[in-house]
Amino acid sequence: MNSSLRPSPLALCDLTRRAFCERWAQTALGVTVLHGTAGSMLAAETAAPVPATGPGFGKAKNVIFLQMIGGMTHIDTLDPKDGPTQGPKAPIKTKADFQLGGTMENLAKQADKISIIRSMSSKTGVHAAGQYVIRSGYEERGTIKHPNIGAWAQHFKGESHKTLPSNVCINRQPQNGNGFFPSSFAPLPILDPDAGLQYASSDTSPENMIKRLVLLDQLDAGFRERFQTAEVKSYTQFYDKTVSIMSSTDLEAFRLDDEPDALKEKYGRNKFGQGCLLARRLVEKGIRYIEVAKGGWDMHNNIDEELEEHGAELDVALAALLEDLQSRGLLESTLVVLCSEFGRGPKINGNGGRDHHPKVFSTLLAGGGVKGGFIHGASDKEGMAVADKQTSVQDFLSTIGWSLGLPVDEVVMSPSNRPFTVGDKGKPVMEVFA
Repeated sequence: MNSSLRPSPLALCDLTRRAFCERWAQTALGVTVLHGTAGSMLAAETAAPVPATGPGFGKAKNVIFLQMIGGMTHIDTLDPKDGPTQGPKAPIKTKADFQLGGTMENLAKQADKISIIRSMSSKTGVHAAGQYVIRSGYEERGTIKHPNIGAWAQHFKGESHKTLPSNVCINRQPQNGNGFFPSSFAPLPILDPDAGLQYASSDTSPENMIKRLVLLDQLDAGFRERFQTAEVKSYTQFYDKTVSIMSSTDLEAFRLDDEPDALKEKYGRNKFGQGCLLARRLVEKGIRYIEVAKGGWDMHNNIDEELEEHGAELDVALAALLEDLQSRGLLESTLVVLCSEFGRGPKINGNGGRDHHPKVFSTLLAGGGVKGGFIHGASDKEGMAVADKQTSVQDFLSTIGWSLGLPVDEVVMSPSNRPFTVGDKGKPVMEVFA
């Protein structure tokens, strides 16, 4: 074999470690928890938080991050327009002093609880790249992965629960989570809220799964002894946390069967609605950061029909979530976030849809010290560009971090000795806080 084509011993070790890491993740809960992040699992240097004070700082103990996948149309939801750019339904009045898109009938009744930022702007108009930025504040790079807000919070504030994870992702595999932080900071994926935590097979009990993990631990002991790297140690922590979760008496938090049928109906009998209901249960258990994903927003075609389905599901679930959190006394300590990777353009295209539009779009915040019935910034009359108080994705994420009480200006050095901050030097939008 040509020596130039033969893998080096170091490369073979890297491949072996990667296989080891994937094996841990697959065995733990029957899913690939950390796909694509092996090799970036080293812990960042830890520094003492910088004290900060001001309106809204640290008001949120939990975050529910509702991620609309595909580019939610701002003109038909949070920033409606009259005239030729109007969507399939006319704008409607709300309980606050502003309008919402005609599909948002239930949310209109909860408008006194929300703040809307109508002056969001991004440089990224591609789905995967845009979704990465809206979660992390950074453009994706091949050499490093960037943390989401949940991982940042765990770095600065520690774990939010003794046995349950601090970071959960519902309805999809985490696309980026722990970033350059340890793998134990990675989001726990719940791919189906009705099914809750999944084991390797449907007939595997938690007791049997723990036995399997213990056996795997024994089999891999020699490997861990040979390769005593920070990466492997991080996966050992992941193993320990998995066993802790599986043996916890708090696992009922993941079971929606305990919820009344009437409440399930109120949230909507679909994955997003039930995901929001599950998120509320996890907040009650003290899980700090929960992302709930919903696809279907890439509305290049037939936007009228698409809004009837996806807009209505969002409207029903978000309104139910806000009302439910408030009735349980949880809204003030829970920041509810609604965002998408970008908006959609004012012009209806030849297929009856709207195309990608990162130049201006809208996001929503509620609870966590945020004002109710408030609008920050504005787009122009067509919804084409920012007209007032332009807000970057980095500013938006820094606002979330501020609500959580994170030192958003504090620099953390990655294992590659590069400096990073929450939201990549963004500035919190202080006007949204009461």
